[in-house]
Amino acid sequence: MSLDDNPELSLVIPCFNEESVLPLLETRLRKFLGDCGISWEVLFVDDGSRDKTFELLAGMHRAEPRFKVISFSRNFGHQAALCAGLAYAQGQAVGLLDADLQDPPELFARCLEKLREGYDVAYAVRRKRKENILKRAAYSVFYRLLKSVAEVDIPHDSGDFCLMHRRVVDVLTDMPERNVFLRGLRAWTGFRQIGVEYEREARAAGSTKYPFRKLLKLATDGVFAFSTLPLRLATYVGFASVGLSMIAGIFLLIWKLANFQLLGHLPSEVPGWTSIVCLILFFGGIQFLMFGCMGEYIGRIYGEVKHRPRWVIGRALGWGDRPPVND
Repeated sequence: MSLDDNPELSLVIPCFNEESVLPLLETRLRKFLGDCGISWEVLFVDDGSRDKTFELLAGMHRAEPRFKVISFSRNFGHQAALCAGLAYAQGQAVGLLDADLQDPPELFARCLEKLREGYDVAYAVRRKRKENILKRAAYSVFYRLLKSVAEVDIPHDSGDFCLMHRRVVDVLTDMPERNVFLRGLRAWTGFRQIGVEYEREARAAGSTKYPFRKLLKLATDGVFAFSTLPLRLATYVGFASVGLSMIAGIFLLIWKLANFQLLGHLPSEVPGWTSIVCLILFFGGIQFLMFGCMGEYIGRIYGEVKHRPRWVIGRALGWGDRPPVND
């Protein structure tokens, strides 16, 4: 990474109602960036916060102009905030970091060493989490499920925290996708990538901004964006259902003609409507399941073809007379 007109390092930090943690984050960032010995900028993306997050970020920008701020007109989501930061970052290396300090900014020092060794991406691998046991179990199941169905090799227990060379960032920002699962796209790009292990801390202050509903959406985005297995599963289940129905039909015909007892009953003793209703409900349930899988893909196609902006910027600090535009 050589010096030119752009900073050597850009950090992208999405924020949503993070007023309680920002003072500590600023202290940690100033210490790390002051010790790293390279030129830098930090892009804070305020994702429609409803507390004093923007006011605190504006104060940080006034005190240090290299702290830049993009404020969305409303909450567009964590992945959109990360993509916006990538679109406007100018560094030769660009890092992604959440504001809650669960991922330590000091880890970027090790990531910088990996890029100097010739790697294009250094991503953090969580060796140990501090969340409750149910959340840890859910994460573990999700990553193993994703790895088993995804058509690209998405590293296990790796999140969005990473440091990427400019060439990787340029590839990501050229992608027009709206339903983004950034860690999957990062793996899809290829290049030389390496994991850096660390122990993930508990949130430094405030409450989580990823409740179960948002985590579930992120998980479905990951599965449906990088695997066509649910669509293929519809075909497999369809063939299996037809096969089982043919076998069951042949068996019931033989039972009827041979008139032997099955589970203590002759065919004439069983009216048959119960089994018919059960079969209708069973296969109807399978059909709805398959329609649901196809609907997930169709819904994402619908979202992509509308070509709405992925975010709308309300205010921006640090760009002078040429503020960033909506995408």
